Amino acid sequence: MKIVVAYSGGLDTSVILNWIKETYNAEVIAFCADVGQEEELKGLKPKALRTGASKCFVDDLQAEFASDFIYPMMQAGALYEGEYFLGTSIARPLIAKRMVDIALAEGADAIAHGATGKGNDQVRFELAAAALSPDLQVIAPWREERFRAEFPGRAEMIEYCRRHKVQIEASAKKSYSMDRNLLHISYESGILEDPWFDAFDPSNKDMFKLSVSPEDAPNKAEIVTLDFIQGNCVAVNGKQLSPLGVMKLLNKIGGRHGVGRVDMVENRFVGMKSRGVYETPGGSILHFAHRQMESLTMDREVMHLRDGLIPKYSTLVYNGFWFAPERLALQAFVTESQKNVTGTVRVRLYKGNILAAGRKSPVSLYRPEIATMEADPTQAYNQGDATGFIRLNALRLKVASKVAASAKPSKKKGKK
Repeated sequence: MKIVVAYSGGLDTSVILNWIKETYNAEVIAFCADVGQEEELKGLKPKALRTGASKCFVDDLQAEFASDFIYPMMQAGALYEGEYFLGTSIARPLIAKRMVDIALAEGADAIAHGATGKGNDQVRFELAAAALSPDLQVIAPWREERFRAEFPGRAEMIEYCRRHKVQIEASAKKSYSMDRNLLHISYESGILEDPWFDAFDPSNKDMFKLSVSPEDAPNKAEIVTLDFIQGNCVAVNGKQLSPLGVMKLLNKIGGRHGVGRVDMVENRFVGMKSRGVYETPGGSILHFAHRQMESLTMDREVMHLRDGLIPKYSTLVYNGFWFAPERLALQAFVTESQKNVTGTVRVRLYKGNILAAGRKSPVSLYRPEIATMEADPTQAYNQGDATGFIRLNALRLKVASKVAASAKPSKKKGKK
């Protein structure tokens, strides 16, 4: 049996790689996706080979992540439950896609991941694999009773590595877990499982990696311009950039002003609530500026229709349905809605805030000569027309009110 295992070089995946090789008597191929986590990848291949892998792929997927996953999602205006920029959610289908590609190219029978049986990632990995290669088996050790029985805690994993001569850095476990990529960093579990715990208190500022606290941000605002063509940001401060270049630069700019921090309790797909803390500096700026561009260039009814689909689209991404036909159908509508979202947005960044500082477009639907409170030189709008407009819209309200009044039982006067 040949199995492709998602591998990071940490304690969990080191144990899983070796355990799968022994338990399934399999040839194991390790795979690590570089999606911008900036974790130490140097030496990962030889470490995977020493741990028991026959091969190890370490693939830089950052450019594809930005252009084919982050950008389409930004066009859709996606926010899960109004706050979460879906940083972890959107990376998982790309990682799964590359794992499937490797598995097919190598003639593997299965892929394996180290996601727990309580989280969302297991669903995201496996739904993506099901959509892309339905006959490929998926192995999830944390859902196997024999694995959980053998490794009830971190100490047992460390001892397993010692016995099997698996090289690890057996340091004390952090008081929270962290997941980083090009779009964000998420923090959860440990001390963050108490929703009353203040993650943004100055005493906890060492936890954050992408942004300074708003209190420590510069006292002077910074102006940033973003150029859009058909809903995609193509330049920052007048400099043309690839999607990857845009994300990297906006992360740097936003991080120094403390923008994009979120602390929320969210609803996991598996049914429980969880608390997550997020840093999304570049994504927050891009999302805000994109919306400003749309406000100037997108038809009202198209915008309202798209906005009504944001919760559905965001839930599809969060729950792992990136490759599902309904997400692809929604994306086709989103793409059509973006055809005139072209122009320049200027934003002001100041101590955690993103403020609109101007927007312009060659295809702007905003016409000051029509919207002005002064006399309209074009005579495109006759204020007198509003009288009939209001009467027609008020008709059903008047009828409903009269019907409701007539349906009320009359109050009889009591006898004296």
